[in-house]
Amino acid sequence: MPAAPRDVAQIRLDNAMRLFEEFVSATVKHPDAATLRGLERRFAEHLQIQPSYWSQIKGRSRQIGERLARQFEQLCQKQPGWMDLAHGAAAAAPAVTTMAAAFAPAAPAATEPSPSTPQDDDERFIVGLVLTYYRRHPQRARTRLLDLLGEVLTPEPAPPPPPKAKAPSGQAELDEWRKLQSGIAPLKSKKR
Repeated sequence: MPAAPRDVAQIRLDNAMRLFEEFVSATVKHPDAATLRGLERRFAEHLQIQPSYWSQIKGRSRQIGERLARQFEQLCQKQPGWMDLAHGAAAAAPAVTTMAAAFAPAAPAATEPSPSTPQDDDERFIVGLVLTYYRRHPQRARTRLLDLLGEVLTPEPAPPPPPKAKAPSGQAELDEWRKLQSGIAPLKSKKR
């Protein structure tokens, strides 16, 4: 029984993302955000589509039709019908080797997916959302995202140490004051 059109659309999207992952792994070893932006443009050029069209496909505002699926297969050296079949994790390794031969013959095949590559639809949605925001407002997005990540990634402050046994009143305060002073740089005088 043939798959429903919606299922084929999702399978083609998953396979297109797999092709992009293979393209990335065959092209660079450790991609950063700037490199990925350039690679998306190069990947779209390799598929003979506009980068904006590739972005729409990833964002699910466009679907991969029959003709485009065959074009992707031909240009990425896949068998006819490859885009219409679900490929499990076991099928990923041979595909990477094929893409490596197509894009960078000397590139080694990836052994496991990159931890920075989205693994499911929810992650792809979030990455697409963040990229859309960043592309529309790069400076504002950078500032807000770094603030957000700073909040999330900053370790919780350590709990205060238990109170120490008090030394004679004057000596303990003097020791504490010296300890505080040692960690503070002197103020610079204002030049007038």
